[in-house]
Amino acid sequence: MIVPLDEGIRELVHDGDTVALEGFTHLIPVAAGHEIIRQGLRDLTLARMTPDIVYDQMIGAGCARKLVFSWGGNPGVGSLHRFRDAVQNGWPAPLEIEEHSHAGMANRYVAGASGIPFAVLRGYTGTDLIAQTPDITTITCPFTGEELTAVPALTPDVAIVHAQRADRAGNVQLWGITGVQKEAVLASRRALVTVEEVVDRLDPVPGQVLLPARVVTAVAEAPGGARPSYAHGYYARDNDAYQQWDAVSRERETFEQWLRTEVRGNARPAREGGRT
Repeated sequence: MIVPLDEGIRELVHDGDTVALEGFTHLIPVAAGHEIIRQGLRDLTLARMTPDIVYDQMIGAGCARKLVFSWGGNPGVGSLHRFRDAVQNGWPAPLEIEEHSHAGMANRYVAGASGIPFAVLRGYTGTDLIAQTPDITTITCPFTGEELTAVPALTPDVAIVHAQRADRAGNVQLWGITGVQKEAVLASRRALVTVEEVVDRLDPVPGQVLLPARVVTAVAEAPGGARPSYAHGYYARDNDAYQQWDAVSRERETFEQWLRTEVRGNARPAREGGRT
């Protein structure tokens, strides 16, 4: 079904949910993250392989109680200051963290998408993550006796991804550099996809990923919904915005001013008429 973005967030994301906003380098669902902030959602467990500035914004706005991740930072710039403030100082709320490797996170999504309870890999051998993260444990292969690592399936309450387009039946098409969007959608109980445009027909694109309507709970048209990341074939990455975020987010006062003017000041009234 096609819904306005505010309605999609209101219906699919609830306080206390585990939410995965996935996208690798591009197609990051920033507009959806801002709508979560506007709606004042709280106590979320945020999952993402590479949390960058949209998660920094959501953490600073008080939406998160826990972060499940494998790398976090402002890509090409430095630290996430709101993330750091939450972990070190509990502002605006304490933040629990659960750290994995990229391979561990990807395999957790794959296990969830496959309907199996855990994934097995070698990726944690020689690291101290096993001692630091309760959801990583060793396992002995029943066939070879080799010691391996097991991680539980990741099955978010809702996955949110951004894509280039969807048709009016709710089938979604994305292409370019993709990460674990497909796996996150398949692993989750509910899925919201924001798109640059809704079209009558999805023409084939080389390297495309197709998400059939049967695995997508709702689609919301959100042109520019990945900015300041990019959408292949639609707009480029806004590198200046990432640079500017470092200064905006460094102090609580400048961050709160940004939040008031750039996110909460852009609240939109609910549309009349419901779904389209």
